[in-house]
Amino acid sequence: MGDFFQNGIIATLHDFGTDNLQRMESRLCDILKRRDIALILPIIPQDMKSPAFTDIVAELATVPYISEVVLSLGQTDDFEDFVAARQSLNLLPQPHTVVWSSGPGIAALFDELRENYLEVGPDGKGRGVWTGLGYILSNRKLWVVAVHDCDIQNYSRRMLARLCYPCAVRGMDFEFTKAYYMRVTDRIYGRVTRLFFTPLVRALKNILGQNEYLSFLHSFRYPLSGEICLTRSLAHVIRMPGDWGLEIGTLSEVYRIASLIRVCQIDIADTYEHKHQTLGTDLQSGLLKMSVDIAKVVLRTLASNGIIFPAHFFETLQASYINMAREAVEHYASDAILNGLPYERHCEGQAVEHFSEAVRTAGREFREDPTDLPSIPPWNRVMSALPDFLDRLSAVVTEENRRADQTLAACQRRIMPLERPDSGISQPVQ
Repeated sequence: MGDFFQNGIIATLHDFGTDNLQRMESRLCDILKRRDIALILPIIPQDMKSPAFTDIVAELATVPYISEVVLSLGQTDDFEDFVAARQSLNLLPQPHTVVWSSGPGIAALFDELRENYLEVGPDGKGRGVWTGLGYILSNRKLWVVAVHDCDIQNYSRRMLARLCYPCAVRGMDFEFTKAYYMRVTDRIYGRVTRLFFTPLVRALKNILGQNEYLSFLHSFRYPLSGEICLTRSLAHVIRMPGDWGLEIGTLSEVYRIASLIRVCQIDIADTYEHKHQTLGTDLQSGLLKMSVDIAKVVLRTLASNGIIFPAHFFETLQASYINMAREAVEHYASDAILNGLPYERHCEGQAVEHFSEAVRTAGREFREDPTDLPSIPPWNRVMSALPDFLDRLSAVVTEENRRADQTLAACQRRIMPLERPDSGISQPVQ
Protein backbone atom coordinates (compact mmCIF):
# COMPACT_ATOMS: atom_id res chain seq x y z
CA MET A 1 0.00 0.00 0.00
CA GLY A 2 1.31 3.45 -0.87
CA ASP A 3 2.27 5.66 2.04
CA PHE A 4 0.64 9.07 2.22
CA PHE A 5 0.61 9.51 6.00
CA GLN A 6 1.38 12.98 7.37
CA ASN A 7 2.78 12.72 10.88
CA GLY A 8 4.56 15.23 13.08
CA ILE A 9 4.64 19.00 12.73
CA ILE A 10 6.34 19.38 9.33
CA ALA A 11 5.20 18.49 5.82
CA THR A 12 6.13 15.07 4.48
CA LEU A 13 6.39 14.87 0.69
CA HIS A 14 6.04 11.27 -0.43
CA ASP A 15 7.11 9.37 -3.51
CA PHE A 16 3.92 7.97 -5.04
CA GLY A 17 5.82 6.75 -8.10
CA THR A 18 3.72 9.02 -10.32
CA ASP A 19 6.23 11.80 -11.01
CA ASN A 20 7.94 12.35 -14.33
CA LEU A 21 11.63 13.24 -14.23
CA GLN A 22 11.49 15.08 -17.55
CA ARG A 23 8.58 17.21 -16.32
CA MET A 24 10.34 17.99 -13.04
CA GLU A 25 13.60 18.95 -14.73
CA SER A 26 11.76 21.07 -17.30
CA ARG A 27 10.09 22.98 -14.49
CA LEU A 28 13.41 23.41 -12.68
CA CYS A 29 14.97 24.72 -15.91
CA ASP A 30 12.20 27.34 -16.06
CA ILE A 31 13.12 28.32 -12.50
CA LEU A 32 16.61 29.29 -13.70
CA LYS A 33 15.11 32.38 -15.32
CA ARG A 34 14.45 33.69 -11.80
CA ARG A 35 16.27 31.60 -9.18
CA ASP A 36 19.63 29.97 -9.88
CA ILE A 37 20.38 26.66 -8.17
CA ALA A 38 23.77 25.64 -6.78
CA LEU A 39 24.98 22.28 -5.48
CA ILE A 40 27.57 21.79 -2.73
CA LEU A 41 29.46 18.51 -2.55
CA PRO A 42 31.53 18.18 0.66
CA ILE A 43 34.38 15.76 0.07
CA ILE A 44 37.69 14.46 1.45
CA PRO A 45 40.55 13.03 -0.67
CA GLN A 46 39.67 9.40 0.08
CA ASP A 47 36.16 9.84 -1.35
CA MET A 48 37.50 11.28 -4.61
CA LYS A 49 39.05 7.90 -5.42
CA SER A 50 35.81 5.95 -4.97
CA PRO A 51 33.71 4.65 -7.89
CA ALA A 52 30.66 6.22 -6.21
CA PHE A 53 32.05 9.75 -6.65
CA THR A 54 32.97 9.08 -10.28
CA ASP A 55 29.41 7.89 -10.94
CA ILE A 56 27.96 10.94 -9.19
CA VAL A 57 29.97 13.34 -11.37
CA ALA A 58 28.94 11.46 -14.51
CA GLU A 59 25.29 11.68 -13.49
CA LEU A 60 25.55 15.39 -12.62
CA ALA A 61 26.91 16.05 -16.11
CA THR A 62 23.42 15.26 -17.44
CA VAL A 63 21.56 17.60 -15.06
CA PRO A 64 20.35 20.67 -17.00
CA TYR A 65 19.20 23.02 -14.21
CA ILE A 66 22.21 23.33 -11.88
CA SER A 67 23.88 26.75 -12.29
CA GLU A 68 27.08 25.84 -10.43
CA VAL A 69 28.62 22.80 -8.77
CA VAL A 70 30.82 23.59 -5.75
CA LEU A 71 33.11 20.85 -4.50
CA SER A 72 34.17 21.69 -0.93
CA LEU A 73 37.46 19.88 -0.29
CA GLY A 74 38.60 19.39 3.30
CA GLN A 75 41.04 17.44 5.47
CA THR A 76 44.04 18.02 3.20
CA ASP A 77 46.61 20.77 2.67
CA ASP A 78 48.24 19.00 -0.30
CA PHE A 79 48.01 21.04 -3.51
CA GLU A 80 48.03 17.80 -5.54
CA ASP A 81 44.78 16.76 -3.86
CA PHE A 82 43.30 20.13 -4.78
CA VAL A 83 44.39 19.76 -8.41
CA ALA A 84 42.93 16.24 -8.48
CA ALA A 85 39.64 17.61 -7.13
CA ARG A 86 39.59 20.24 -9.85
CA GLN A 87 40.35 17.62 -12.49
CA SER A 88 37.58 15.34 -11.21
CA LEU A 89 35.00 17.95 -12.26
CA ASN A 90 36.29 18.44 -15.82
CA LEU A 91 33.51 16.26 -17.19
CA LEU A 92 30.86 18.72 -16.01
CA PRO A 93 29.38 21.13 -18.57
CA GLN A 94 28.06 23.34 -15.77
CA PRO A 95 30.27 26.00 -14.15
CA HIS A 96 32.16 24.25 -11.36
CA THR A 97 34.48 25.36 -8.59
CA VAL A 98 36.54 23.65 -5.91
CA VAL A 99 36.54 25.42 -2.53
CA TRP A 100 39.67 24.27 -0.73
CA SER A 101 38.36 24.71 2.82
CA SER A 102 41.55 23.30 4.35
CA GLY A 103 43.96 25.03 1.98
CA PRO A 104 46.45 27.79 2.87
CA GLY A 105 44.52 30.59 1.18
CA ILE A 106 41.31 30.04 3.09
CA ALA A 107 43.29 29.17 6.25
CA ALA A 108 44.64 32.75 6.24
CA LEU A 109 41.06 34.04 6.04
CA PHE A 110 40.07 31.76 8.93
CA ASP A 111 42.93 33.25 10.99
CA GLU A 112 41.48 36.70 10.34
CA LEU A 113 38.08 35.51 11.53
CA ARG A 114 39.61 34.19 14.76
CA GLU A 115 41.33 37.54 15.32
CA ASN A 116 37.84 39.04 15.22
CA TYR A 117 36.53 36.47 17.76
CA LEU A 118 34.74 34.42 15.09
CA GLU A 119 35.64 30.75 15.58
CA VAL A 120 35.29 28.49 12.55
CA GLY A 121 35.81 25.18 14.35
CA PRO A 122 37.94 22.19 13.34
CA ASP A 123 38.51 20.97 9.81
CA GLY A 124 35.50 18.80 9.07
CA LYS A 125 32.31 18.44 7.07
CA GLY A 126 30.54 21.24 8.94
CA ARG A 127 33.25 23.79 8.17
CA GLY A 128 33.44 22.54 4.59
CA VAL A 129 29.72 23.05 3.99
CA TRP A 130 29.83 26.45 5.72
CA THR A 131 32.74 27.61 3.54
CA GLY A 132 30.95 26.39 0.43
CA LEU A 133 27.88 28.37 1.47
CA GLY A 134 30.05 31.47 1.85
CA TYR A 135 31.40 31.12 -1.66
CA ILE A 136 27.86 30.69 -3.02
CA LEU A 137 26.63 33.73 -1.10
CA SER A 138 29.36 35.79 -2.77
CA ASN A 139 27.58 35.06 -6.06
CA ARG A 140 24.40 37.12 -5.91
CA LYS A 141 22.72 35.11 -8.68
CA LEU A 142 22.49 31.88 -6.69
CA TRP A 143 19.26 31.60 -4.68
CA VAL A 144 18.73 27.91 -3.91
CA VAL A 145 21.46 25.66 -2.47
CA ALA A 146 21.39 21.86 -2.37
CA VAL A 147 23.88 19.76 -0.42
CA HIS A 148 24.46 16.03 -0.67
CA ASP A 149 27.20 13.54 0.19
CA CYS A 150 29.74 12.11 -2.26
CA ASP A 151 29.59 8.44 -1.26
CA ILE A 152 26.12 7.57 -2.60
CA GLN A 153 26.58 4.29 -4.42
CA ASN A 154 23.21 4.24 -6.23
CA TYR A 155 23.03 7.95 -7.08
CA SER A 156 20.64 9.18 -9.77
CA ARG A 157 19.67 12.62 -11.06
CA ARG A 158 16.12 11.95 -9.88
CA MET A 159 17.36 12.19 -6.27
CA LEU A 160 18.67 15.69 -6.92
CA ALA A 161 15.56 16.86 -8.77
CA ARG A 162 13.30 15.80 -5.92
CA LEU A 163 15.63 17.36 -3.35
CA CYS A 164 15.68 20.76 -5.09
CA TYR A 165 12.03 20.94 -6.15
CA PRO A 166 10.31 22.06 -2.92
CA CYS A 167 12.64 25.03 -2.35
CA ALA A 168 13.01 26.05 -5.98
CA VAL A 169 9.47 25.88 -7.36
CA ARG A 170 7.10 28.72 -6.64
CA GLY A 171 3.81 27.58 -5.23
CA MET A 172 5.59 25.27 -2.79
CA ASP A 173 7.76 27.98 -1.20
CA PHE A 174 9.67 25.86 1.30
CA GLU A 175 12.80 27.34 2.87
CA PHE A 176 14.35 24.04 3.95
CA THR A 177 14.08 20.49 2.65
CA LYS A 178 15.49 17.37 4.29
CA ALA A 179 15.72 14.13 2.33
CA TYR A 180 14.68 10.77 3.67
CA TYR A 181 14.94 7.27 2.24
CA MET A 182 14.96 3.63 3.23
CA ARG A 183 18.32 2.33 4.53
CA VAL A 184 17.70 -1.31 3.70
CA THR A 185 19.55 -3.45 1.16
CA ASP A 186 20.87 -6.87 2.18
CA ARG A 187 20.11 -5.95 5.81
CA ILE A 188 18.75 -3.05 7.88
CA TYR A 189 21.29 -0.24 8.21
CA GLY A 190 21.08 3.20 9.85
CA ARG A 191 22.05 2.16 13.39
CA VAL A 192 22.56 5.65 14.78
CA THR A 193 19.06 6.69 13.72
CA ARG A 194 17.33 3.41 14.60
CA LEU A 195 19.07 2.51 17.84
CA PHE A 196 20.32 5.83 19.19
CA PHE A 197 18.68 9.00 17.98
CA THR A 198 15.02 7.98 17.77
CA PRO A 199 15.04 6.11 21.12
CA LEU A 200 16.85 9.09 22.70
CA VAL A 201 14.21 11.55 21.48
CA ARG A 202 11.44 9.24 22.68
CA ALA A 203 13.11 8.93 26.07
CA LEU A 204 13.36 12.73 26.36
CA LYS A 205 9.69 13.08 25.41
CA ASN A 206 8.82 10.43 27.99
CA ILE A 207 10.58 12.43 30.72
CA LEU A 208 9.86 16.02 29.67
CA GLY A 209 6.39 15.58 28.21
CA GLN A 210 5.10 17.68 25.32
CA ASN A 211 7.90 19.74 23.78
CA GLU A 212 7.73 21.31 20.32
CA TYR A 213 11.45 20.97 19.61
CA LEU A 214 11.41 17.24 20.39
CA SER A 215 8.24 16.84 18.30
CA PHE A 216 10.05 18.62 15.47
CA LEU A 217 13.01 16.22 15.64
CA HIS A 218 10.70 13.23 15.95
CA SER A 219 8.87 14.28 12.78
CA PHE A 220 11.85 13.47 10.55
CA ARG A 221 11.95 9.96 9.17
CA TYR A 222 15.70 10.00 8.58
CA PRO A 223 17.09 12.94 10.58
CA LEU A 224 20.74 12.02 9.95
CA SER A 225 20.57 12.19 6.16
CA GLY A 226 23.23 14.41 4.59
CA GLU A 227 20.94 15.64 1.80
CA ILE A 228 19.37 19.07 2.32
CA CYS A 229 18.23 22.04 0.27
CA LEU A 230 17.78 25.60 1.54
CA THR A 231 17.17 29.10 0.30
CA ARG A 232 19.72 31.87 0.13
CA SER A 233 18.01 33.83 2.91
CA LEU A 234 18.27 30.86 5.27
CA ALA A 235 21.91 30.26 4.30
CA HIS A 236 22.72 33.81 5.44
CA VAL A 237 21.51 33.29 9.01
CA ILE A 238 22.05 29.61 9.84
CA ARG A 239 24.80 28.64 12.28
CA MET A 240 26.64 25.60 11.02
CA PRO A 241 27.67 23.06 13.68
CA GLY A 242 31.40 22.38 13.71
CA ASP A 243 31.45 18.84 15.13
CA TRP A 244 29.91 15.44 14.32
CA GLY A 245 26.48 16.75 15.24
CA LEU A 246 26.21 18.51 11.87
CA GLU A 247 22.91 17.05 10.68
CA ILE A 248 21.05 17.37 14.00
CA GLY A 249 22.67 20.74 14.68
CA THR A 250 21.44 21.98 11.31
CA LEU A 251 17.92 20.78 12.10
CA SER A 252 18.11 22.53 15.47
CA GLU A 253 19.12 25.76 13.74
CA VAL A 254 16.26 25.41 11.25
CA TYR A 255 13.87 24.98 14.18
CA ARG A 256 15.26 28.15 15.76
CA ILE A 257 15.01 30.45 12.76
CA ALA A 258 12.50 29.07 10.24
CA SER A 259 8.73 28.92 10.24
CA LEU A 260 7.75 25.27 10.57
CA ILE A 261 5.25 25.61 7.72
CA ARG A 262 8.25 26.33 5.46
CA VAL A 263 10.09 23.11 6.44
CA CYS A 264 9.55 19.74 4.79
CA GLN A 265 11.06 16.31 4.34
CA ILE A 266 10.97 14.52 1.01
CA ASP A 267 11.36 10.91 -0.10
CA ILE A 268 14.12 10.97 -2.74
CA ALA A 269 14.86 7.28 -3.32
CA ASP A 270 13.44 3.79 -2.88
CA THR A 271 16.77 2.71 -1.41
CA TYR A 272 19.98 4.52 -0.54
CA GLU A 273 23.38 2.89 -0.31
CA HIS A 274 26.62 4.49 0.84
CA LYS A 275 29.74 3.56 2.78
CA HIS A 276 29.05 2.30 6.29
CA GLN A 277 31.01 3.67 9.21
CA THR A 278 32.26 1.51 12.05
CA LEU A 279 30.75 1.77 15.49
CA GLY A 280 34.13 2.74 16.93
CA THR A 281 36.22 1.27 19.71
CA ASP A 282 35.63 4.12 22.15
CA LEU A 283 33.62 7.32 22.51
CA GLN A 284 36.24 9.34 20.63
CA SER A 285 35.82 7.73 17.21
CA GLY A 286 33.33 6.34 14.72
CA LEU A 287 29.61 6.31 15.28
CA LEU A 288 30.02 6.48 19.06
CA LYS A 289 31.76 9.86 18.81
CA MET A 290 28.97 10.99 16.48
CA SER A 291 26.32 9.89 18.98
CA VAL A 292 27.94 11.84 21.84
CA ASP A 293 28.00 15.02 19.73
CA ILE A 294 24.41 14.50 18.60
CA ALA A 295 23.18 14.07 22.17
CA LYS A 296 25.01 17.22 23.29
CA VAL A 297 23.41 19.25 20.49
CA VAL A 298 19.94 18.09 21.57
CA LEU A 299 20.58 18.76 25.27
CA ARG A 300 22.03 22.22 24.65
CA THR A 301 19.19 23.17 22.34
CA LEU A 302 16.67 22.10 25.00
CA ALA A 303 18.54 24.16 27.61
CA SER A 304 18.60 27.20 25.32
CA ASN A 305 14.82 26.84 25.01
CA GLY A 306 14.43 27.07 28.79
CA ILE A 307 14.40 23.41 29.84
CA ILE A 308 15.91 22.85 33.30
CA PHE A 309 17.53 19.49 34.01
CA PRO A 310 17.10 18.59 37.69
CA ALA A 311 19.35 16.37 39.76
CA HIS A 312 19.55 12.78 38.56
CA PHE A 313 17.96 13.73 35.23
CA PHE A 314 20.70 12.13 33.18
CA GLU A 315 20.59 8.89 35.15
CA THR A 316 16.86 8.73 34.40
CA LEU A 317 17.50 9.61 30.75
CA GLN A 318 20.03 6.81 30.37
CA ALA A 319 17.65 4.27 31.91
CA SER A 320 14.74 5.45 29.77
CA TYR A 321 16.90 5.42 26.65
CA ILE A 322 17.96 1.81 27.25
CA ASN A 323 14.32 0.77 27.61
CA MET A 324 13.29 2.56 24.39
CA ALA A 325 16.28 1.21 22.46
CA ARG A 326 15.68 -2.39 23.55
CA GLU A 327 12.10 -2.09 22.34
CA ALA A 328 13.45 -0.82 19.01
CA VAL A 329 15.71 -3.88 18.73
CA GLU A 330 12.69 -6.17 19.12
CA HIS A 331 10.69 -4.21 16.54
CA TYR A 332 13.47 -4.34 13.95
CA ALA A 333 14.08 -8.01 14.66
CA SER A 334 10.46 -8.74 13.77
CA ASP A 335 10.75 -6.54 10.68
CA ALA A 336 13.82 -8.46 9.54
CA ILE A 337 12.23 -11.88 10.16
CA LEU A 338 9.10 -10.95 8.20
CA ASN A 339 11.14 -9.67 5.26
CA GLY A 340 13.65 -12.51 5.22
CA LEU A 341 16.65 -10.40 6.20
CA PRO A 342 19.48 -11.36 8.55
CA TYR A 343 19.34 -9.67 11.93
CA GLU A 344 21.97 -10.02 14.66
CA ARG A 345 20.18 -9.31 17.92
CA HIS A 346 23.37 -9.68 19.92
CA CYS A 347 25.29 -7.11 17.87
CA GLU A 348 22.32 -4.73 17.96
CA GLY A 349 22.08 -5.20 21.72
CA GLN A 350 25.78 -4.47 22.10
CA ALA A 351 25.34 -1.30 20.04
CA VAL A 352 22.58 -0.17 22.42
CA GLU A 353 24.88 -0.73 25.40
CA HIS A 354 27.60 1.38 23.76
CA PHE A 355 25.10 4.07 22.82
CA SER A 356 23.86 4.20 26.42
CA GLU A 357 27.41 5.09 27.45
CA ALA A 358 27.30 7.86 24.86
CA VAL A 359 24.16 9.21 26.54
CA ARG A 360 25.90 9.16 29.91
CA THR A 361 29.03 10.85 28.51
CA ALA A 362 27.00 13.53 26.75
CA GLY A 363 25.14 14.28 29.99
CA ARG A 364 28.39 14.56 31.95
CA GLU A 365 30.01 16.85 29.39
CA PHE A 366 26.88 18.98 29.26
CA ARG A 367 26.97 19.34 33.06
CA GLU A 368 30.61 20.41 32.90
CA ASP A 369 30.04 23.09 30.25
CA PRO A 370 26.42 23.64 29.14
CA THR A 371 27.34 26.58 26.85
CA ASP A 372 30.15 24.91 24.91
CA LEU A 373 28.26 24.60 21.64
CA PRO A 374 30.78 24.26 18.78
CA SER A 375 28.88 26.18 16.09
CA ILE A 376 30.33 28.39 13.38
CA PRO A 377 28.89 31.93 13.26
CA PRO A 378 26.23 32.66 10.63
CA TRP A 379 27.39 34.44 7.51
CA ASN A 380 25.39 37.57 8.28
CA ARG A 381 27.48 38.04 11.43
CA VAL A 382 30.72 37.55 9.48
CA MET A 383 29.57 40.13 6.94
CA SER A 384 28.73 42.54 9.76
CA ALA A 385 32.23 42.23 11.24
CA LEU A 386 34.08 42.13 7.89
CA PRO A 387 31.87 43.55 5.11
CA ASP A 388 34.24 42.60 2.29
CA PHE A 389 35.00 39.09 3.54
CA LEU A 390 32.83 37.24 1.01
CA ASP A 391 34.44 39.11 -1.87
CA ARG A 392 37.90 38.21 -0.59
CA LEU A 393 36.85 34.59 -0.08
CA SER A 394 35.63 34.50 -3.67
CA ALA A 395 38.90 36.03 -4.87
CA VAL A 396 40.96 33.39 -3.04
CA VAL A 397 38.83 30.56 -4.41
CA THR A 398 39.02 31.95 -7.95
CA GLU A 399 42.80 32.35 -7.81
CA GLU A 400 43.34 28.83 -6.42
CA ASN A 401 41.17 27.33 -9.15
CA ARG A 402 43.10 29.33 -11.77
CA ARG A 403 46.39 27.91 -10.46
CA ALA A 404 44.96 24.40 -10.53
CA ASP A 405 43.83 24.86 -14.13
CA GLN A 406 47.31 26.11 -15.09
CA THR A 407 48.88 23.06 -13.47
CA LEU A 408 46.52 20.73 -15.31
CA ALA A 409 47.18 22.51 -18.60
CA ALA A 410 50.96 22.23 -18.09
CA CYS A 411 50.63 18.51 -17.36
CA GLN A 412 48.54 18.07 -20.47
CA ARG A 413 51.13 19.83 -22.64
CA ARG A 414 53.88 17.55 -21.30
CA ILE A 415 52.07 14.42 -22.46
CA MET A 416 50.70 15.71 -25.79
CA PRO A 417 52.33 14.17 -28.89
CA LEU A 418 54.47 16.48 -31.04
CA GLU A 419 54.29 16.02 -34.84
CA ARG A 420 57.76 16.02 -36.44
CA PRO A 421 57.35 17.09 -40.07
CA ASP A 422 60.59 15.38 -41.18
CA SER A 423 59.61 11.89 -40.06
CA GLY A 424 55.84 12.04 -39.70
CA ILE A 425 56.20 10.21 -36.39
CA SER A 426 54.54 11.55 -33.26
CA GLN A 427 56.90 11.91 -30.31
CA PRO A 428 55.90 12.90 -26.77
CA VAL A 429 57.04 16.33 -25.65
CA GLN A 430 59.67 16.02 -22.89
